[in-house]
Amino acid sequence: MFDALTDRLTGVFDRLSGRGVLSEKDIDEAMREVRVALLEADVALPVVREFIANAKERAAGADVIRSVRPADQVVKITYDGLVEMLGGDVEPAGLNLSLNPPTVILMAGLQGSGKTTTAGKLALRLVRERKKVLLASLDTRRPAAMEQLAVLAQQAGAESLPIVAGQAAPDIARRALSSAKLQGYDVLILDTAGRTTLDEAMMSEAAEIARIASPSETLLVADSLTGQDAVRTAKAFHERLPLTGLVLTRADGDGRGGAALSMRAVTGLPIKFLGVSEKIDGLDSFDARRVAGRILGQGDVVALVERAVQDIDTVRAEAMAKRLAKGQFDLDMMADQLSQMKKMGGVEGLMGLMPGVQKIKKQIAEANISEKMFDRQAAIISSMTKAERRKPDLLQASRKRRIAKGAGVDVSEINRLLKQHRQMADAFKSMSKDGGKGFARMAGMMGGGGAGGMDRLKALGGGKLPSSDQLGDLTGKLPGLGGPAGAPSLPGLGGGLPSGFNPFKKS
Repeated sequence: MFDALTDRLTGVFDRLSGRGVLSEKDIDEAMREVRVALLEADVALPVVREFIANAKERAAGADVIRSVRPADQVVKITYDGLVEMLGGDVEPAGLNLSLNPPTVILMAGLQGSGKTTTAGKLALRLVRERKKVLLASLDTRRPAAMEQLAVLAQQAGAESLPIVAGQAAPDIARRALSSAKLQGYDVLILDTAGRTTLDEAMMSEAAEIARIASPSETLLVADSLTGQDAVRTAKAFHERLPLTGLVLTRADGDGRGGAALSMRAVTGLPIKFLGVSEKIDGLDSFDARRVAGRILGQGDVVALVERAVQDIDTVRAEAMAKRLAKGQFDLDMMADQLSQMKKMGGVEGLMGLMPGVQKIKKQIAEANISEKMFDRQAAIISSMTKAERRKPDLLQASRKRRIAKGAGVDVSEINRLLKQHRQMADAFKSMSKDGGKGFARMAGMMGGGGAGGMDRLKALGGGKLPSSDQLGDLTGKLPGLGGPAGAPSLPGLGGGLPSGFNPFKKS
């Protein structure tokens, strides 16, 4: 979502980095370009004016102009301004769960903003926290809205309120509240109806439901791709409902990101979650510091580690690490790595979280590294026999033609895959020559040697997942597929490859 803004800001700071000392003219020019970048990203004009005024005031100080690395100071000032704009340097705003259950969470927003999907994602998040969750659809207008929520509830491991045809939304809210109390639910999530535009009937119905349910949380779900319309929608809902927070959906889209930067400043409400994919688990907590870091091209190491801890099968990771320590790496293991990458969000999702990747986007594009490429590679491996996957040397011309036909690819793609596998296998054999110490450390980090992987990661942060400062270069220690020359390792199930190794280079 922030790619265009990141590109512009990175260009501004790169031009400053070559200068030993900054003059006030340099700072004015840099701030002018930052202003244009924010306006092009669809950030509200009043928010941009306040941001630039504060940044100029801080940047004009003698400490910046005389600094040994003044460009870094300007980056820091911009980072601080973005953090402040997005909610301040505080812990992410979590859900306010009532001490006297059930906690009622009311979902509001326009039709098509992603309310129902977000309700399912939120239910999964709470179920993973060992909460007993009930979902109830109050959308009596959209066809199959209630059935959709019931399916999402089943996927999340939660319960859904039985559908009673012809019942009005306020009556459904009363029935849901009664059921949640009688059956001992911890959380009740109410999914309200939306419209394509703001209207009085929708607002009145939502206000009546809020009066009946007295929600602990009233979350406005807004589509990030709607730009400044999302800001206007937030202001209108805030005037009629006791909103407690915002959820921005489609944060993985190619929108300009202005809504995220404007909504917090305009409404004063915290952004609590970001919808990062269509999958049921595609909901991330919103952290102003981490989002600001991503906007400035610094990646989000904490999110990367959270995904690794959540999605990587530690038992399989340990088993693979032991095999790699012996220099073993067959095509089945390569397929496992491709599968793990897909589970963790795919190539684009992972690269967006890695520090420095923004600067090598051109090389990544030239190397043709994409989701489709990995899907084709997985299809090629699936078309092989077990013996061929274990011993790639068996693959002579006739076998390659059979596999190419089965996978729907050219023989040249099979040759390229085999070359990549051979390079990776050689690299792993080289790494195993230290007696497997590197792989042993990796297995320990991912769950071996006593405490589980999550416990080890939480130990770094004093009982919670560590900050990006505490993690340091942990991304390089996570097992991965390697990547383009100079890029950080991609997390998978194997091991971090040496810097400069490029398994994706075309034959």
